[in-house]
Amino acid sequence: MTTKEFTLEDLKRILLEGAGADEGVDLDGDILDTQFEQLGYESLALLETGSRIEREYGITLDDSVLTDADTPRALIDAVNAHLAVTAAA
Repeated sequence: MTTKEFTLEDLKRILLEGAGADEGVDLDGDILDTQFEQLGYESLALLETGSRIEREYGITLDDSVLTDADTPRALIDAVNAHLAVTAAA
């Protein structure tokens, strides 16, 4: 079974759809290792982002995934790990 990979572009789209972007934040820059808080996304926005990811990709993310993944790279890696487990099942 082939599973779509979750990419930075997917994350940026979902962040913008769910919470928008603060003025002065350039999501097109090198943001992979920038903390979400510095990008203007706090816990409520990340919970909404997590919910959107779950619905779109058919996975369930523990709340700890969203609190532990404090950068886009960490969240992308966590989502792709869940997708890999789901594909192997």
